[in-house]
Amino acid sequence: MRFLKVSTAAAILLVAAACQSSEAPQPATQANPTNQSPGEPCDRECLEGFVDQYLDAMAAGDPSMVPLTDDFRMTENGQQLPLGDALWKTMVGRGTYRLFTTDVEAGQVVFLGTIREEANGNPAGALSAIALRLKVEDQRISEAESIVLRGGGGNLGNAAVNLEELGTPDPIYLAEVPEDERMSREELIRVSNMYFSGMEKNDGQMDYPFAEDCDRLENGNPTTNVPTEPGETRPDPATARMYSAEWTCMEQFESGLIHFVWRIRDRRFVAVDRERGLAFAFAFFDHALGEDRTFEAPDGREITSGPIDPWTWEIAELFKVENGLIRRIEALLIRSPYGMGSGWSDFEGVMSSEVRDVTRE
Repeated sequence: MRFLKVSTAAAILLVAAACQSSEAPQPATQANPTNQSPGEPCDRECLEGFVDQYLDAMAAGDPSMVPLTDDFRMTENGQQLPLGDALWKTMVGRGTYRLFTTDVEAGQVVFLGTIREEANGNPAGALSAIALRLKVEDQRISEAESIVLRGGGGNLGNAAVNLEELGTPDPIYLAEVPEDERMSREELIRVSNMYFSGMEKNDGQMDYPFAEDCDRLENGNPTTNVPTEPGETRPDPATARMYSAEWTCMEQFESGLIHFVWRIRDRRFVAVDRERGLAFAFAFFDHALGEDRTFEAPDGREITSGPIDPWTWEIAELFKVENGLIRRIEALLIRSPYGMGSGWSDFEGVMSSEVRDVTRE
């Protein structure tokens, strides 16, 4: 139980005791997880430690367990909420899947993994998947942004269950890039953004920077290079009318059949890890509506495809880039109202397809 009722007399005594202990340290000044001093840069261990501390505080329903700035701000699934709301009331523990994008230079860290939330009759809680961004300033958390996926995800399945079944992330995300081969922050973002630009109104005619072994997971489910089922025929990109998860990254994009992703907007790159060649972005995928669902494929065929109803994917997406090519993509997607915003951009930013490194803003 997270909240205890106290009598009026007890409450008075508690207030009096607090007044007499004005010199006692306040929760918001608690030391950070690696005991670094205020003003000292927060390294990889420090930033990732803040994630664990924040998750544990939410599981306990106690914001005083984590150091926050006075102007701390948080969103969940695109909505700004008061401290102590949403996950602070439902989370009961961590899961096992853990993948970090740690940007020491910007003081930002993104956690992609699993958590447990309250479930009727299940004290251990039910699994949920989460993408959580924290901004750390002077050893305190000033921003928290999360996308939380609960339950099933349509044809992508249950993201949290999928991730837990994977057990651990692809080791390629943890591999360090030799120092003399590391790409600049700007290049990592530029190459990763080519994925968004190539998918938006996909026509099969652009430059797609995919490595030969490029692979993608969405909600913990493979959506490229899926083996063809026994007895079935692998779809032919030259004749198919819808892109296939059995195709490579390059085949999907060169097919021109992802055209129904009409707009990819509010492209906010929030963390870049040069040591590991990672770039992490939040974005929104709007689907084509009405007559825009009909388009011409690269070979001249007229195709009509994509969802009929107006809705949007709110997406957290991680890119592993090596030697200027995308090798791995891992994303969490949640269905949202059409035109949904992130809670971190003005209207022009929400509707724009321009790429932004928000850590520089």
